[in-house]
Order: sequence, then structure tokens, then C-alpha cells
Amino acid sequence: MIETLREKTLKSLDNTYISPTAQKQLNRLLKENPRLEQILVHSENLEDARAAIREWVMEYMNKRPEAYDFYMNKIKGRKAMESLSWQDYAAIRLLDYLDHAGIKVEDLNLRGKIAISEPFKMLWMSVQKGLGGAQTNFFLDMIHLFRQFSGKVNFERPDGKKVIEWMERHPGGLEPEIVKIREKNKQRIIHIFAKKIESGEIKSPKYKFPPNLSWDEKISLVNQWWDDHVFHLRFAVRNPDLLNELLDNSLDIETMNVLHKAKKRGIPFFINPYYVSLLNVNEPDFAKGADLAIRYYVVYSKQLVDEFGHIVAWEKEDIVEPGKPNAAGWILPTHNNVHRRYPEVAILIPDTMGRACAGLCASCQRMYDFQRGNLNFDLDKLKPKETWDNKLKQIMKYWEQDSSLCDVLITGGDALMSSDASLEKILNAVYEMALNKKEANKTRPDGQKYAEILRVRLGTRLPAYLPQRITPKLGEILAGFKEKASRIGIREFVVQTHFQSPMEITPEAKLGIERLSKAGWMVANQLVFTAPASRRGHTAKLRKELNDIGVMPYYTFSVKGYMENMSKFATNARAVQEQMEEKVIGKVPEKYLDEIKDYPQTAEKMVEQINELRKKADLPFIATDRNVLNLPGVGKSMTYRVIGITRSGRRILEFDHDHTRSHSPIIEKLGKFIIVESKSIAAYLDQLEEMDEVKKEYESIWGYSIGETEYRPSLFEYPAYDFKLTSEVTNFQG
Repeated sequence: MIETLREKTLKSLDNTYISPTAQKQLNRLLKENPRLEQILVHSENLEDARAAIREWVMEYMNKRPEAYDFYMNKIKGRKAMESLSWQDYAAIRLLDYLDHAGIKVEDLNLRGKIAISEPFKMLWMSVQKGLGGAQTNFFLDMIHLFRQFSGKVNFERPDGKKVIEWMERHPGGLEPEIVKIREKNKQRIIHIFAKKIESGEIKSPKYKFPPNLSWDEKISLVNQWWDDHVFHLRFAVRNPDLLNELLDNSLDIETMNVLHKAKKRGIPFFINPYYVSLLNVNEPDFAKGADLAIRYYVVYSKQLVDEFGHIVAWEKEDIVEPGKPNAAGWILPTHNNVHRRYPEVAILIPDTMGRACAGLCASCQRMYDFQRGNLNFDLDKLKPKETWDNKLKQIMKYWEQDSSLCDVLITGGDALMSSDASLEKILNAVYEMALNKKEANKTRPDGQKYAEILRVRLGTRLPAYLPQRITPKLGEILAGFKEKASRIGIREFVVQTHFQSPMEITPEAKLGIERLSKAGWMVANQLVFTAPASRRGHTAKLRKELNDIGVMPYYTFSVKGYMENMSKFATNARAVQEQMEEKVIGKVPEKYLDEIKDYPQTAEKMVEQINELRKKADLPFIATDRNVLNLPGVGKSMTYRVIGITRSGRRILEFDHDHTRSHSPIIEKLGKFIIVESKSIAAYLDQLEEMDEVKKEYESIWGYSIGETEYRPSLFEYPAYDFKLTSEVTNFQG
């Protein structure tokens, strides 16, 4: 019965007339492409039309054997992709459209409803009968595709001067004018909280005014509290009305309605005062739109509110049943504490305050876990229970007996939300586990030895979200762990953080990063490539500002293709465009790759090392990040081809795995993954225009329909062992 309903729906769409606006774009397409018009008008049936288009494309391909071999997957990889011409891209996409005509895929934006790709059927029906239901944005995409195929438009990479010009549009949080704005925001927020504490509207045993203080003394005291991260957690904003009050009642009615609806739907609301102070009120012209990437993280979208309750796990390996293999084949010891995709890496999510964050990012990749209550902001309830000690021992024993594990990532939530005592206990447990692995290897012959721990990482957004947490005491704990762990062979200590915007790099954040680097931990950044973060020059400026304070870029993530993320979504074409046209000016020359490989082991000198390399290589920034999408299966990749397109112009992408790194042994069985993007190129450009961007500057975006995952920088490669590992894979069932 379900299939019948689907078929009826699809048939109904086929019999839908195209709109006058869509007809206008169709006419434009035909006028620009007389041969296409001839094919569509004179083909007696759809099969003839498809055959004629294939013949047309093959006339071109016969002159471009390298492009044809790439299309046929006879050659692949980054170098092969970069050797393709702009016309090659279009020819390959046309053939892929023909090869996948009629493909039906689950649309994760529409709760699994079926999306179908029939671009040439829609064109043929539009010309023959005015039917097919294709929308304006579909025809716009086809117009640009045929312009590219015909050679009417060519790819011209912007020069470094243009990229730097784009970068200069985006102010950073260390600029004196921005610092002044934030100080004004801070004082406004402090005065509001002082009044609420004074009146008794807000009560806290720790943060209360002693008797007989003057108003100025109260303000001075709250200013002192501001430097205490616990103050920001205790006074975090948990409702829309308080957020609006702290923002000087600047949120519009529509936004407030969405936020109130979010609260009613049960979406967690938790924003610490420091982070609120980064949002501007009545921005001056020079900073107009500067806080958009931050604002998109705080203000929930209508789509998120509507979808909450229907969100499902994007990464299938996040669904865990102890003792049974997850989607990647790994057998895990507990329900909610270990995530695993790759042989070398395991993620630890502790049963501590580390299961929370200092605020909820609206595009959080673990929104599914917030929905089911596994992650939350009941901070008092998240204090470690006795059962956590037993679980921690169980997990460490499990890792101790793992043949492949060499990299432990402690995250959450947020690793630095754990108290100093809780974090120190976890680090000590990791140390003992690593020591036991090393000792056990002494009895194993060469070729049968297990991987020993080489890298320990902390996953945290607090350097950006609440840098006050990075105290001298925390620095001492991290430095002490590094000192003793180094003696047993652990080589790299990394804080994996998440700055979203150069406006998040404040004096407080800079101080926090300095303390982490001084403790000997390298800081690496993961950016989520949201719509506002994807503006021309924004990510390049972020890389530069991060380098200035000693942070190395690690990943640039495409937003996942679910409806709850639709407003945040920047198309994968834009991610590749940014990679090819902007990030490229920060590419490290090959002769320096060995040099940056040792940076993690000399993190104390990170700023000096970065500055020295930028100077001698003449780089505005060091671009060591890789563009990837977390696949809705296993792992990360940016290896894809556009194989289809919906009636609304949303592209359908087929992703392959990242073959530049090791995977779970199950990877070959999983095959490729198909996703439907959350918005069309045209809709994305319209959104940018609403942000005062100029569409013309993004014109080449239409042509990016192929991606190949970049090579992993030497900076993030594991150090080599001086012994041979076993081929045995433990804790795995394929």
C-alpha cells in the first residue's frame, strides 16, 4: 500500500504544470542551447531524447579520454580530479544524470520520503506538454550546467589578492573596536544580572551580595564573578525572554515565537552569559553581519523546532548495543560511553559533567542525543556516580585489549565541562591503560604486537564558548599528564576545539589557548561550514586568526543533510569551491610538510612555529584542514559526484569513502552512500544575498559537482612505531 501511495504521488508530480517563472527559465535554457531544444522538441519519446543527449556528450568525451576514464572510475583520486577541465565536470555530470535516471532515494530532509531524479524526463515533459512539476531552481541549475558544458563559462580561480580582500570584510574578535563593543555588551549583561540578584529574582548560594554593598560595589563584584566559569554555568540563559532582555530586547517577534515554540517542544535552551556577550546589539556599519555565524549557533531555526522529536542518528555507528557490533563492526562495552568508526580511534563520552556543554549549538551533530535525553543540561544530576568508576575501569580494560587503538578522544558533550578532579581521574585511567598496553607488548613477538597509545585528545568547544574554564589549575593538570604520559611513549597531546567565527577569537579565548599551548597541548580546530560561515573570505579569515593565536585548522565539516539543519546548510559545492578558490592560498608547500609534522610535539612554541612558516613560505594562513562530510554510514569523506537532481533543484550526491586513510574492515561491504542536499544552489545563493553577499562573486559554485577528499596533512599523521603490529583485529565482528 505504501509503494502504491508513493507511485501515486510521483505520478501526480509528473502531471503538475510548471509555473510561469519556471517556464521563463526553461525558455532561457532552450534559447541558449539550440541543439538541446532540437532534441527535446523532435524526440518522439523520452528514450530517444536521452539517447540523443548521450550521443552529444560522447562526441565531447571522445576528445577527452582522461575525462572519460575518470567518469568510468578507471582513474580516481585528488590529482586526477584536479586535472579535469571545467567542461569535463559538466560532461561527467550529464552522463551521471543519464546513468542514474529514475533513481529513487530516501530523502533524509523529508523523514525518509522518496526523492527521484529524472532531469531529462522533466525537461522533455516540460517542452512537450508543459508538465513535470520541475521548479524554477531546477531550471536555473540546468542553465548553468549547459553553459559549462558548452564552454560558454570557464573556471577562473580568484587570485590571492581577491581572497585577502574578501577576508578583510570579516572583523575578528581581537580588533580594538570589537573589543569595545563586547565590553559594552558585557557591562549591560552584568547590570541586568546584578539587578536580578539584588531583587532576589535570581538566587545562588555562591553568587550573592554581602550586606551593605553600594551599587558600584555590587557591579564590581559581578565583574569579578565574570572571570569564574562556574558563574557562567550557574547563570546560563535557559529561556528566550531572558536572552532577549540580555540582548537589549533586540530579537524580532518571529525569532521570539520560534524560540518560545522550541522551549515548549523540549529543545534544551542553555547559553552562557559570556557567549551572549559576543552577540552584537545595534551593530555599527563596520561590523554589520559580523556576528552572523555566532547568531546562527544561538538562535534556533523553525526547521529545527518542527523536526525535534523526529530526529534520527545521522552516523549509524552512534547506535550502540553493548556486546554487539555497531554499524562499523566494532563491539563496544557500554551503551553511551564509547563511539567508534576507525581502527585507530575511540571516542570516550564520560558519565560526568562532560556529558554537557556550556551552551547548545543549534546545528549540534549530537542533537539526536539531546532529543533522547542522553545529553542534557541538568548539571547537578551529571556529577559522577559510583557506577561511573566501574564503567571507566571496564572501558579501559576493553581498550587495553584492543589490537588497533592508538588514539583516544575524550569528548562529550564537552571534555572540559568535567571538573578538574573528574578530568584528572579520566586522564589517569587512560595513562594506566596505555602503560598496561605497553607492558603487555613486551611479551608479544614482533609482528604480533598491539598498537600502543600515541595520541590523547580532548574534544571541547570551551576555548570559544567559555574560555574562563581554561584556568591555570587546568593547565597544571594537563601539563602534568603530558609529562608522565610522554615517558611511556604517548607522543601527541591535542585539544580539538571548535571556533566557528573569527569573532569568537577574543582576548579571553586567546589567553585560554596560550594556557593550553603552554601545557604542551596542540590546539586544532574543527569548523562546521554553516551558511554564514561559508561567506566569501570568512573561513579563510578564521584560519588566519586561529594561526595568530597558535591554533591549527583540522576539519571543515559540511552540515548534515537533515531538515533540522536546513537553515544552516551550505551546499557541498560551496565547500569544494571554498577549498579550491580560497583555502588554496594557504596550502603548505611540499618542502615544508616534514617540518609541520613535528608541531604537535613542540606545542609550547606553536605561535612562533606558525609565524616562521607563514613568513618563509609567504602564506597568509596555514590551511591544514580537510573538507569532509560525516557520512550517514561510517566515517568522513568529501569524495563524491553529483548523480541526480530533484524537481526543486536540490542535488543528489553519491559519496564514496575516504580511501586516503584506514577504515574498519567492514568498509568494502558498505559501498557508497547517497544523500539529497537540504537546499538547491539557487536557494543557497538567495540566502547569501539576504546576508548582503553579492551572488556574482559565487558564480562558479554551479560548476562544482565533483569532490575528492584531500590528502591527510603530515601534521595529523600518527608517529611511526619501531615495531611491527599484528594483523589481528580485536573487538570487531564483520
